[in-house]
Amino acid sequence: MSISLHRVRTGFFLDSVALMRISRAVADSDGVEDAALMMGSPTNQRLMLDAGLLSGEGIDASGGDLVIAVRARSGAAAEQALEAAEYALDADRGSRGQQKTGGWRPRDLRGASQVLPVANLVLISVPGSYAAAEARKALASGRHVMIFSDNVALADEVALKRQARDLGLLVMGPDCGTAIIDGVPLAFANRVSRGEIGIVGASGTGIQEVSSLLSEAGGGVSHALGVGGRDLSEAVGGISTLMAMEVLEADPGTRHIVLISKPPAGDVVARITAKIAASAKSYTVCFVGADSIPLPHNATLARTLKAAAEHALGGVSLAGPEAVRVETHRTNARGSRVRGLFAGGTLAAEAQVVFTEAGEAVASNAPVPGARELGRADDAHVLLDLGDDEYTRGRPHPMIDPAVRDAPLAEAFADAGVGVILLDIVIGQGAAEDPAGHLANCLNGRAEQLPVIVCSVTGTRGDRQDRSQQIATLREAGVVVAPSNADAAALALEWIGSRRGG
Repeated sequence: MSISLHRVRTGFFLDSVALMRISRAVADSDGVEDAALMMGSPTNQRLMLDAGLLSGEGIDASGGDLVIAVRARSGAAAEQALEAAEYALDADRGSRGQQKTGGWRPRDLRGASQVLPVANLVLISVPGSYAAAEARKALASGRHVMIFSDNVALADEVALKRQARDLGLLVMGPDCGTAIIDGVPLAFANRVSRGEIGIVGASGTGIQEVSSLLSEAGGGVSHALGVGGRDLSEAVGGISTLMAMEVLEADPGTRHIVLISKPPAGDVVARITAKIAASAKSYTVCFVGADSIPLPHNATLARTLKAAAEHALGGVSLAGPEAVRVETHRTNARGSRVRGLFAGGTLAAEAQVVFTEAGEAVASNAPVPGARELGRADDAHVLLDLGDDEYTRGRPHPMIDPAVRDAPLAEAFADAGVGVILLDIVIGQGAAEDPAGHLANCLNGRAEQLPVIVCSVTGTRGDRQDRSQQIATLREAGVVVAPSNADAAALALEWIGSRRGG
């Protein structure tokens, strides 16, 4: 019988990445079945109740309190886990404390404004139910806003973006995971070279893939502005995308602009194409999974993120799948299906595009046009977005904690019908310290006995994880590493073709 226990720390705040790391360490303790450290908002309390981490129908906690909740196989193990979590919290906070920062640290926007009055951008990362209120304060103070928080109500997003537009300010987000401003990476972003290519993206990993490919090929990025995954929906109307285009249009350091998104609503496409037509700059448009879209003379449609990077570089051909040799001699009674396990949602979408254009049946929990819903997988290849809410609700994102992919990976290992496992490794600011090393430990020298594993690494040599070192670690573990995510998908199809004998 499982025991669920919790403690509440009143008025205690630590950033979500640190909380996720501590919760994962506690959950891995002996006798512990699950653990979560989350701010006590109603939404988070419901998540913990649904996960069986809270035994009652509610607890005495508010959104400004931290809830430590564990489920263990015994009361003693649960108590021990709570103590370990408390110790880790104090140690983490102490390591970031006043002795390191040189004094008082602001706890709200007013205090932060006093410390840095010249700042013109506020990055908001609080529970989603509180993010809109903080964003309104930031806009009222005359500052642009980047909302990293997710679970923000759609009505709040629309209202915030309309308010910002009236004030001549930009709202990036909600759920904006990536931006690069004047060469400074924010949230999940990479260390890329400066250059003349601007990016506007409703996709964090889409921005990361394109900006990294550009940088590694000798190009550079002026600014990369994330707008949030819902911005190009009919309800929001592309407000932030259109404003971001205006920002880059007015920037003398931006020569060419890349737009990245999953397929937008039809009327939003019309607004965007009209804005492009009125621009003096050239564009690359990558609406991953969209059918052919009529574009003005100064814009080109790219079907994949890799193609977008190539076009933005002036038609340069980046290394293709032929640069990697797939070992087709592995025919150890494996099937001919591909299982894709992606940390990046747009990377999963791009792989689906590669598969559907090759005439392959593919199913996903986040299908692009032409792919099937997951419940209709049948004999189709299955490409999963493990960063989707259904996998990350109350849990770390796989970019933060690569162990989130361990269980689906073990399942793919055990499925005799899976001949290729297709993965992405996303590095950079905010990402795990050594995701390639974690994967290598999962393989444990067994690559020859497992399905062929094909992977790409999104990032640069300038990132703290060092893309070249991550690639070396993967190759040493027996993983086939492709130059880009699109190439990894093409290599997976190549191996499946050889397995079928055609």
